[in-house]
Amino acid sequence: MEKDFFGKTRVESDLIGELQVPADALYGVQTLRGLENFPISKFKLNDYPAFIRGLAYTKMAAAMANYDLGLLTEEQFHAIKQACQEILDGKHHDMFPVDMIQGGAGTTTNMNANEVIANRALQIMGHQLGEYKYCSPNDHVNCSQSTNDAYPTAIHLGLYEIHFEYIKHFEELIASFRNKADEFKDVLKMGRTQLEDAVPMTLGQTFGAFAKILEDEIKNLQQAASELLIVNMGATAIGTGICSEPGYAIKCTQYLKEITGWDIQLAEDLVAATSDTSSMVGFSSALRRGATKMNKISNDLRLLGSGPRCGLHELDLPARQPGSSIMPGKVNPVIPEVMNQISYKVIGNDLCVAMCNEAAQMELNAMEPVMAQCCFESAEIMMNGFDVLRKYCIEGIKADKKHCNENIKNSIGIVTALNPVIGYKNSTKIAKEALETGKSVYDLVLEHGILTQEDLDTILSPENMIKPVKLNIKPLK
Repeated sequence: MEKDFFGKTRVESDLIGELQVPADALYGVQTLRGLENFPISKFKLNDYPAFIRGLAYTKMAAAMANYDLGLLTEEQFHAIKQACQEILDGKHHDMFPVDMIQGGAGTTTNMNANEVIANRALQIMGHQLGEYKYCSPNDHVNCSQSTNDAYPTAIHLGLYEIHFEYIKHFEELIASFRNKADEFKDVLKMGRTQLEDAVPMTLGQTFGAFAKILEDEIKNLQQAASELLIVNMGATAIGTGICSEPGYAIKCTQYLKEITGWDIQLAEDLVAATSDTSSMVGFSSALRRGATKMNKISNDLRLLGSGPRCGLHELDLPARQPGSSIMPGKVNPVIPEVMNQISYKVIGNDLCVAMCNEAAQMELNAMEPVMAQCCFESAEIMMNGFDVLRKYCIEGIKADKKHCNENIKNSIGIVTALNPVIGYKNSTKIAKEALETGKSVYDLVLEHGILTQEDLDTILSPENMIKPVKLNIKPLK
């Protein structure tokens, strides 16, 4: 990676050697190594503020536990804690420039956090950046930790935080579907199975069903997110607790619980927890489940809005942009289309997470960085998709009531509503003749003298076709 800092630098060194670090950067040599080694993607740590806050929570709780155990001076402790709080308040996030996708099982990210916190603590203590003898990224900020417990804990906390925001956006979309269900409650339309005419229903029932299948996903996501509250702080390298003092793991977990207000628990077996990334699998899977449902709904919206002359066109979707550079007047369902693509991306990310989970070896899963990136990205693009679909599509949808009514009248499917009264044989006869002649079911029933017009109208009234009813009507023959 080309070095071009446009200013003064300071020299820092590590195991590999010396590097020139920008003089005013809160990060240090190991962050710079990560920038050089992993110019992989456009997904940077500072694109995911919830993850950065997860790191700050983790480092703050560690400092609190280490201070209790006499491993930090009072000055070091207060400076580290203040630096972490500033990060939680949204400051210094530009100092987290490393790529989310990286080798080293997250060491670059962990050291980025350690260096930023150490250097900000040095400023608070009145020292120069890089004067690590007063507050070291490794000896003080990373005290009693390794990447292998601090990094996954930060991921868990970041994802747990973002799930609250996710649910908020999700609930707003669900409410929008509920509003449309109420608006369209009296609009009768044909239901369809296997893309063929089935039986009548209301457009309100269609939108109510959309809302319900999405509501079910909130509980599923909450359950998946709750597993993220089990952390392995104190496991250090492989779960044996080496380099931490007795009582540290419990203290650190208690402080995490205190500063977040979440019911964070220490894993029962730290060796098992250090190599097990299944909580991310569960979270990603919950996002995937929601994505598959959003995909189904988006497909339905596109079908119901197809036309306007030669499709179903029971819905009039809001026109958002011209649909073609060659076909004048064409408008495409671009908002449901982008939700489809978001859904496919989330499904793909989930496959990546599953494969990475399977790739764990011995006492660690080195593939956690891309797992984290996939989970954060999936949550973010789904939230964006929820907002776009709600604002630019659902809220502006109108029903083509006239066309819905014509479809009902012309459908063979309404014969199903007659079946309990006139019997399957008569119903089949009427359906077959309607298909062969093009006549309506309504007209054929009267023509064959099977029912009176009054009884036929009663059976085919909207209120009697969209719910279970008991009618005391007998056929004439």
